[in-house]
Amino acid sequence: MARKMHLAFNFSYTHMNGRWCLPGAWEDRTFPDPTLYEDAARLAERGCLDMLFSGDGTGVPDTWEGKRDGAVAWGVMFPRVDMNPVMVAAARVTKHIGFGLTYSTTFMHPYYMARLMTSLDHLSNGRMAMNLVTSTRRSDAANFGFDELMEHGQRYDRMEEFVEVCNKLWDATEPDAMIWDRQTGRVAHPDKVHDVRHVGKFFRVEGPLNAPPAPQGRPVIVQAGGSPRGVRASARIADHIFGGDIAISQKVKQRADLDAALVEIGRDPETVGILWQTPLAVRETVREANAYRDLLLTTLPQDAVGVYLSYHAGIDFSTLPQRFRLSELRDAIIATNASPMGFVHKLMVKLGAESEITRDEFFEHGLLEATQYENTIAGTPSQIADHLEDAFEATGSRGGFMLGQTIAVMADISAAVELLVPELQRRGRFRTAYTGKNLRENLAEN
Repeated sequence: MARKMHLAFNFSYTHMNGRWCLPGAWEDRTFPDPTLYEDAARLAERGCLDMLFSGDGTGVPDTWEGKRDGAVAWGVMFPRVDMNPVMVAAARVTKHIGFGLTYSTTFMHPYYMARLMTSLDHLSNGRMAMNLVTSTRRSDAANFGFDELMEHGQRYDRMEEFVEVCNKLWDATEPDAMIWDRQTGRVAHPDKVHDVRHVGKFFRVEGPLNAPPAPQGRPVIVQAGGSPRGVRASARIADHIFGGDIAISQKVKQRADLDAALVEIGRDPETVGILWQTPLAVRETVREANAYRDLLLTTLPQDAVGVYLSYHAGIDFSTLPQRFRLSELRDAIIATNASPMGFVHKLMVKLGAESEITRDEFFEHGLLEATQYENTIAGTPSQIADHLEDAFEATGSRGGFMLGQTIAVMADISAAVELLVPELQRRGRFRTAYTGKNLRENLAEN
């Protein structure tokens, strides 16, 4: 029997980077109106999707030309809100679909996050996932008092200890510790609530949590590290991986590297799925799908593209010379302690590390990156299903896909639910009903 894939929907850019004003997006509402997210959650649940997901960032891009004007003017990675209360609102109008929230282990404290996620898991009746990032952007770091980004490897060291502390806190109160005995007034068994007393390189935590155990025991942990160090961290801490929107050969390699890292530490690779970021333009005809995808090319002017690329790379691309080698640009990015796995890395894979490129060519490629035009797969439900099946099988038939970045939020969820999901269900590749009692169980289905 063919394995079933999992589908999540990525809200991260639905209101930014020019997408908010496209037909079928926000139209009669303005971010962060929670009613849109409530409507989206109801619709996605009707299609049996696993999870609604949101990335996050806590700074306003100010790398391009050393100022934030372009980001504010064009809505590049701006504005944002903490999606925690928004997802709670959506959870309260649904019963099955899960919700993924993003937080930085570089800036947050594990006690606070363990307590917050336990609280949210109760509010959603066991449907929360915590997506952990190490943060690669200077404007984010500055808001938490950092003069420089923490060194790349050290950020992952901190992440691993962060999750170690969270797990100790989640496990400190046994699942059956709570009594709530109305006759005696006793609340919990004292011998089932334990100290943590963690003393590590980055954190010192006494514990335990002062909250009842979460419905899932531990909220689902998602992590997106794609570098060699990131893959090792994912193997150690994550329940599921958020995979990048990369070429199939790179996906196959990342899956193999992850499997090897899991085996090395004694974890079963069959239990850890990868949800690959996969932007889609699904329509009934190829012509309609291509026309819909072409809307992306209308969203950002060149300055806004520069703002986007500079923010994610951590260096000011407005200072680029007229000609340069990609390898030189990569080295400059690494020197800032930013992630080496972004847009420039993709260009190096595509064009060759030692390729020379002009400034204009760089920004032409940059427009396709910032809009995700080149990576957005346009086609009919049957064509899209073929693509997803091929990628699913090539990467071990474990996990599935993160549908996003979207073109227009409500239109894209409608297309996924009304066109793509029925085609996948017809092929036996996607559930027709939820069978788990929480998000963890639904993501474990094969």
